[in-house]
Amino acid sequence: MCGIAAYIGQKEAAPIVLEAIKKLEYRGYDSCGIVTLNDSLTCKKGTGKIEDVDKQVNFLSLRGNVGMGHTRWATHGEPSDRNAHPHFSCDNNIAIVHNGIIENSEELKTILVKSGHNFRSETDTEVVVHLIEELINEGNSMEEAFVKTLKLIEGAFAIVAMNKNEPNKLYAVKQSSPLVLGIGENEIFIASDVLPIQPYTNKVVYLQDEDFVVITKDNYEIKNLSKIKVNREVTILNENLEEISKGNFEHFMLKEIYEQPETIKRAFRGRIDKDNAKFGGLNISNEQLKKIKRIVLTGCGTSWHACLVGGSYFQEISKIAAQVEYASEFRYKNPVLGEDDLLIVLSQSGETADSIAAIQEAKSKNVKTIGLVNVVGSSIARMVDGGIYLHAGHEIGVASTKTFTSHLTALYLLSIYLGRINGNLSKEKAKEMLNDLEKLPEKINEVFSSVDEIKKIASKYFKSKNALYLGRHYNFPVALEGALKLKEISYIHAEGYPAAEMKHGPIALIDENMPVIVIAPEDRLYSKVMSNIQEVKSRKGKVIVVTTDATKNGFDEVILIPKVSEFLMPIISVIPVQLLAYYIAKERGCDIDKPRNLAKSVTVE
Repeated sequence: MCGIAAYIGQKEAAPIVLEAIKKLEYRGYDSCGIVTLNDSLTCKKGTGKIEDVDKQVNFLSLRGNVGMGHTRWATHGEPSDRNAHPHFSCDNNIAIVHNGIIENSEELKTILVKSGHNFRSETDTEVVVHLIEELINEGNSMEEAFVKTLKLIEGAFAIVAMNKNEPNKLYAVKQSSPLVLGIGENEIFIASDVLPIQPYTNKVVYLQDEDFVVITKDNYEIKNLSKIKVNREVTILNENLEEISKGNFEHFMLKEIYEQPETIKRAFRGRIDKDNAKFGGLNISNEQLKKIKRIVLTGCGTSWHACLVGGSYFQEISKIAAQVEYASEFRYKNPVLGEDDLLIVLSQSGETADSIAAIQEAKSKNVKTIGLVNVVGSSIARMVDGGIYLHAGHEIGVASTKTFTSHLTALYLLSIYLGRINGNLSKEKAKEMLNDLEKLPEKINEVFSSVDEIKKIASKYFKSKNALYLGRHYNFPVALEGALKLKEISYIHAEGYPAAEMKHGPIALIDENMPVIVIAPEDRLYSKVMSNIQEVKSRKGKVIVVTTDATKNGFDEVILIPKVSEFLMPIISVIPVQLLAYYIAKERGCDIDKPRNLAKSVTVE
């Protein structure tokens, strides 16, 4: 969801800012722009991909040691050149870039128009720069005007501003939208996440809500909106920069699919202790965890699918009642929560607005919270009582892959941990389950031997207009995830259903043009799923089966996977459907890493 990058230092700003916003492309965008300061503010911007806009406007022709850039994902106002950021004051002395939504923008705009301000765009963002200008015209300094503006606007936002009359300063603020400082030698970087900063420095400061920052090339001062100075820890990054390159892979998504044996190892490394799991950051005592009577899991998109698997884990392994909720709906249901409940929130970025709101709802009712996130220092990681980092490394592809399997790994471990604490899981069974998990990465490597078969299947079905995914129990969420992946990156309409639900409506869609992808390992429900498959075949549907059954049973297409326990099956059965979606999208010529209309991190409601 939008990307901000800014630089102040001794080097030319435009090349640094340009590379930075390129690294933020994965967040999703429809337009982009850069402004630099060299005697005056000079801006170039346009609609479309960065490389295409750059060919038209030549971003590198911008001069100056101070600059900022933006990739916009449209909310207020259609994608267009005039709606692209940065936005300017009437006198062109002040420029800003903004992520988020200004909820009271229309009200403020009405007041500003009456005061003589001329609006050039349809965006909510432009209100901010005109407010700052209005307050400066009333005699306030830039800093005073910025702070007063922040007290007037409502919503979620990260903002960076520059003023022609203060050529050696940048101003920034964070409120419910991520913003990070990178601290270099006589230079400071600002970005929506650490990815664009890492090539230049490993020293970062994660800003917190209501942090207002005045930045020069060799210093920064963080205050709250009451102008009281606050201190924020400097974090030393230790991520491998190799993770933010595609290496020998054509797309980040494919690279991230192939990384899953290693990322699953990272998710359980150091968290297995003979006959139990162990965690270092739950910050909830075993006595408190013993009293948990119900676990509520929440997330959005792929994270919600992982929640569905996790709910089954907690009920079957830990013997704790579990409930799964969409984060976007959770707070509006006025959920009934009590002291014996535990809220578990899943998020890749740790910045998902709806998930943050769910945590706030739980905290307002004194419910303990645990976050399973991938990004260290993210908002969710700081908000929850306890957390489990996935350690999956940067996930650049918009369509989440390795985070899904890392989430399942962490949920599996947590269910074992809670089962051992409450006495519902024996030492022997826990040890067996943990041994199974340690063997899983090698099992996943076996799946990649089916890639040629998956490519052939993709070449047969890439022109399909619809697809149906079916699964049961632990593999029903995999069906949902498979359908989501296909929709996200190939733009084929697809739906996922519990296999037994097919005859309650979706069966009406099945004909010779409908591929039906069935997740059908040889588990306790295999015979039931086989019956569902026959129902599809009798209506001439094309059946693509992900199975452990090497006999192939007359299916149209078969993708073989190795046998594992039913608990771990969704972690392995999702790999083929990720690959199938990838190769179908490739056949269709889609922009796999940056699919249309999608943002990696949805930081506004």
